[in-house]
Amino acid sequence: MSYLFALGILPVFIALFLWMLYWRKSKLEKIGDEELVASQIRGFIPGRHTFKFILLAVGLGAIIIGWANLQSADHVEKIQRKGVDVVIALDVSKSMLAKDLQPDRLTRAKQLISRIIDKMQNDRVALVLFAGRSYLQVPMTVDYSAVKMMLQNAGPESVPTQGTVIGDAVDMAMQSFSKQERKYKTLIIISDGEDHDEKAITKTREAADAGVIVHTVGIGSPQGATIFDPATKSVKLDDNGQPVISKLNEDEMKQIAAAGHGTYSLLQNTDEVANKLVKEMDGMEQKSLGAVVFTDYTSYFQYFLAVGLLALLIEWLLPGAKTKLKAKTA
Repeated sequence: MSYLFALGILPVFIALFLWMLYWRKSKLEKIGDEELVASQIRGFIPGRHTFKFILLAVGLGAIIIGWANLQSADHVEKIQRKGVDVVIALDVSKSMLAKDLQPDRLTRAKQLISRIIDKMQNDRVALVLFAGRSYLQVPMTVDYSAVKMMLQNAGPESVPTQGTVIGDAVDMAMQSFSKQERKYKTLIIISDGEDHDEKAITKTREAADAGVIVHTVGIGSPQGATIFDPATKSVKLDDNGQPVISKLNEDEMKQIAAAGHGTYSLLQNTDEVANKLVKEMDGMEQKSLGAVVFTDYTSYFQYFLAVGLLALLIEWLLPGAKTKLKAKTA
């Protein structure tokens, strides 16, 4: 509807046209009698100039109104939304920069999260980033675009303390869930499993006792790969100057999933893992998230555009008077 403000140019055009009529009249009066001079203009028809302007104004106004796409509500339907609360905990430690998955583990993990969000409909989602400590990057929300925007900038620099402490990520997830409910909640942990804290399985059991289903996704390969260090722009070295090899700890990730009554997935095909996780969430008992109102509208832009184009076509086809005076008869 903001396009209707463009109608404000019509009064300006009308004012300019009235000024032009006044200027024309004053010029004709200097030549001689206005009616006599006008009668000597070839093809002159009284009022035609004004009629052509009216056609232009009507055409422009109708096109602007059509552009605004006026609509009327025809059918209103209220639908109850149901879903679950989902916390996605993403490992952003430097080991996630290993390239045993192309282009690297972290990028593939982000792609997976984006695919999961794309498949969600009514679920609420929160994003937790963790390494040596955990941070709530996006609180529980249905604004999927906000989650995906914050996800783009997630990396090792997002978490000042390096390492991998999955137990801390579970704690942060539990703080994000509603304390009044013992169901409708799931946690997805995406990591290479290089856990530097032995409390992860204990924390996961506590989360499961509180009604949270915990799924895990393993990122990387058991064979492992070297880690790119952004600070040195080269392969990360240990204290002995040897390349650091980061390996996927599948046993850790499987044990966490088992403790959380969830599933473990090895990330190879992004779509397959996303479909599996969304299917698990859809199969959970879901809570009512309130009603959403859908309204069907009928648009009328085509009628205004037709009137506008017709008015402009008539104005274009209507011939104007020649400025050349008629030849005097002998």
